[in-house]
Amino acid sequence: MIMATSFLPKIVTNIFLVLVVTAAMYAAKATDHKETKLSFYIHDISAFGNPKATVIPVAGIAGKAWTFTQFGTVYVVDDNITITPDPKSPKVGQFQGLYVTAALDGLRSFATASIVFTNNEYNGSTIQIQGTNKDPATEVAVVGGTGKFRFARGYATSMIYFLDIATQHSVVQLNVTVQTS
Repeated sequence: MIMATSFLPKIVTNIFLVLVVTAAMYAAKATDHKETKLSFYIHDISAFGNPKATVIPVAGIAGKAWTFTQFGTVYVVDDNITITPDPKSPKVGQFQGLYVTAALDGLRSFATASIVFTNNEYNGSTIQIQGTNKDPATEVAVVGGTGKFRFARGYATSMIYFLDIATQHSVVQLNVTVQTS
């Protein structure tokens, strides 16, 4: 009987040590993420009826004007993304998704979009973003990705770089910080 009681604390101690080492190894692996920082420019043309429009309203409240400040208006977007604010600079990809005017006062919208890369470095990969925004500066969540950005998480900040109300053309600087496994 004495032998059994002296053996039990050794087993408990060994099991505890194995659990501590396993937890430490898991924690070390869980923090082993690659961080990528990207900066580029989105070119937005929202002039309804313009054949070059990249943002168009597709749904809204019946009998009300479908505008960016009208609650419930839904827009589809397919903007070019370039390296610099110059629309003729090298293209990185497309910004494709939806905007919904989601605040009753019309001052905030909800966006969900894919950054679809077509450049050599990330061709075929995507980053998915989602969140509410309020111009002129916004932060939204990176909620996923594909290809080189598989299991992505992080955040994106945007700021209006250029706005021409008369032509309804804007350029938005987008900075993305993403972590992947």
